[in-house]
Amino acid sequence: MSRSIQRRSFLTAAAVTVTAAVVGAPPATATPRTSVSTAFELPGDRVYPEGIAADPRTGDLYVGSYATGAVYRAVPGRRTAEVFLPAGADGRTTANGLKADRAGRLWVIDSTSGVDVYDVRTRALLARFDVPGDAPHLVNDLAITADGSAYLTDSLRGVVYRVTPAELTRATARGGRAVLSTAYDLSGVVAPHPSGAFTLNGIVAADRFLLTVDMTGGGLYRIDLATADVRQVTLSGGDLVNGDGLELVGGTLWAALNRTNTITRWRLSADGTSARLERSFTDTALQIPTTLVRRNGRTLVVRSQFDKGGPMGPGTPETPFTVAWVHGI
Repeated sequence: MSRSIQRRSFLTAAAVTVTAAVVGAPPATATPRTSVSTAFELPGDRVYPEGIAADPRTGDLYVGSYATGAVYRAVPGRRTAEVFLPAGADGRTTANGLKADRAGRLWVIDSTSGVDVYDVRTRALLARFDVPGDAPHLVNDLAITADGSAYLTDSLRGVVYRVTPAELTRATARGGRAVLSTAYDLSGVVAPHPSGAFTLNGIVAADRFLLTVDMTGGGLYRIDLATADVRQVTLSGGDLVNGDGLELVGGTLWAALNRTNTITRWRLSADGTSARLERSFTDTALQIPTTLVRRNGRTLVVRSQFDKGGPMGPGTPETPFTVAWVHGI
């Protein structure tokens, strides 16, 4: 699994310049250059970051640790993020999808149980929404629409949960505990996949619809917020196999493809029913990218290193863990 920083941008390390593939570029056109550099570091040797969120009011960035449940805050102008919520806070042992809303709240997904909602100013836990039932589940990413509703993907059940502002208010008033409700069931819509394989992952919101990616099948799905109609987006020039986090700004969609160390950029049609691949950039310097956000014409990418002793394979990670700037994609 639209905002701007008012303060000065993050310091960067020396950039590693590489060449990005250009889809459909004429032969006489010079190939644009893409550079990767370090935006900021994350303290700790077992972070394995997964999600990132930008505060639309301050520009502060929040990053979650898949391995410990800690949440870090990166303030513009500082080289190293600080611990915002410590490992194990409120019983959370993993933190993946994150989103900061315009009301001053930070949403932190625990893939094993649901989502926690915090007051950014006080760091107080306002509410916790648990996954319903005992069936296997993995809550993955979330998006927040203009009305303040949060939509969360479940990668094993193939559903999208919803938390409305009214439900959040009721949960807060009743002691802070509630159960997630399913808004959309895509399990019968996504392409067939092996039992236990992940499906829905990243999700983004436009004015009239949601877009979510099936990371196993490589499809992108459009959910109409008014009619609840679900349809597969027509992709031209490529697919979204291994698609993880998404970012949508206007008519441009970016996707992180984790296993292949790839970032892709797509031109979305006005109605969200089709998308054309504009550029694709692959480099091991991305270190298994799990998600991304746009800042000052560049893309901030979470470098998870999941393949180095994390959930995707054995090994030893490079430390410190970092979030990268990618310019030119």
